[in-house]
Amino acid sequence: MSVIDIHSHRERRDATVAATFKRGLSSYIGGEFSRARSTSFSIVDPATGEAFAEIESADENIAVEAVRCAEEAGHIWRNRSPRERSDVLKRAFEIMIERRTDLADLITSENGKCTAEALQEVDYAGEYFRWYAEEAVRFPSSSSLSPKGDAHMVVQYQPVGVSLLITPWNVPAAMVTRKLAPALAAGCTVVIKPAAQTPLTALAIAEILREAGAPSGTVNVVVTASSALIVRAMMAERAVRKISFTGSTQVGRTLLSQASSRVLRCSMELGGNAPVIVLDDADLTSAIEGSLIAKMRNGGMSCVAANRIFVARKLYQEFVETYVMRVSSMKSGGGFESLSDFGPLTDGRERDRIHGEVVNWVSKGAKVLSGGYLPEGNGNFYPATTVIDLSEEDQFSDDEIFGPVAAISPFDDSHELVERLNQSESGLAGYVFGERDVSYVTDNLQVGMLGINRGLVSDVSIPFGGIKQSGLGREGGPQGLLEYLQPKVLSSPILKGA
Repeated sequence: MSVIDIHSHRERRDATVAATFKRGLSSYIGGEFSRARSTSFSIVDPATGEAFAEIESADENIAVEAVRCAEEAGHIWRNRSPRERSDVLKRAFEIMIERRTDLADLITSENGKCTAEALQEVDYAGEYFRWYAEEAVRFPSSSSLSPKGDAHMVVQYQPVGVSLLITPWNVPAAMVTRKLAPALAAGCTVVIKPAAQTPLTALAIAEILREAGAPSGTVNVVVTASSALIVRAMMAERAVRKISFTGSTQVGRTLLSQASSRVLRCSMELGGNAPVIVLDDADLTSAIEGSLIAKMRNGGMSCVAANRIFVARKLYQEFVETYVMRVSSMKSGGGFESLSDFGPLTDGRERDRIHGEVVNWVSKGAKVLSGGYLPEGNGNFYPATTVIDLSEEDQFSDDEIFGPVAAISPFDDSHELVERLNQSESGLAGYVFGERDVSYVTDNLQVGMLGINRGLVSDVSIPFGGIKQSGLGREGGPQGLLEYLQPKVLSSPILKGA
């Protein structure tokens, strides 16, 4: 049974939304909430299953207006000095931290995650503003003599232009700022298209940028229930020069195909299939703790969440027993409840999909050691689930679980395991626990990020991204700024005797 006090939950949720959106609730264009009339759709509380807000769904006209507004603002923003852009980002960071409790409550209301995790997300999201406030004044550039010595060569970096940022529902604040902060630091203006399940956080962040001093139109947010149609319309606009997307590989392929017709710059952070490898000399306590973090953080709804856990056979039995004991004590519940260890799944369809996956595994001989059932009552709750004895096909499937379900399997040879894992078309992240053979895994496992004896891989200071079909480009760190810049070469002759 999930823990939730419905009355106090509703009260806190509704008060948060009312206090945050005094100026309106619709798409955000040119520093104002759009007054254009359109159809509306409901935002559903994952913890109760009830609609708690109505928001207008942008049509193509509103979306195109947002792009053109960003284009106009681009002439102003790109000509602001790096220091001026830095000051805006720094102030945005300060405002986010001042309002961290309210923003966390907003995240919990529409996404469902527990308050503790929502607060962590606000802090993490704010750090992108702080990091890129510092990077904004360190613009890359270079100058050199040509090899022949007859020309002076200068490489300048200029903003790409209007950037379309498409963000997911699982981390509604940090996925916005991870894209938005480097874009603004580079001098680009943006249109954000958040997931229909979680648009409120993106709108609140846009308001923060306005208060921080970003010119009207620098940050625009298009909220819509018709994502495919609206994104296609915006990508067709001449002013859009860059698209950044976080989401499934399937949708990423579609967007890349559409972007090819206009040769748009693309950054893609796509599906993950992160394995955890526990080697035979791993510290078992550390490996279990790290695996729990990698699996259960954000209720497993993360592109870098552990998708399959592989444990050396000599440690397998003890690992499974201890893991099951730990997750069996975890409570799912409303995000505002202090007793909740993790919240509901954000989308009810995802809960049905995940449960269907577990049922499918069991039909082929797998065993459920914890969870594995649909709870009674409202909300998208699903228990922490542990499954063993999967078929070989399911052990190495490319399907991303994206929820609180751990599939644990034993292995005998780490080199053979790595070779088999590398057959996957995904390559975002992975985790390894051990000592002696860790270097083999770090050198040979084909992923963009690898946690070594820890269950975390991301940080604002490093380039986040994957290889193979897990994406293109990087977000975060100095490399994240380059995604929104284009080099321009200036070549001038050196006059002899001058």
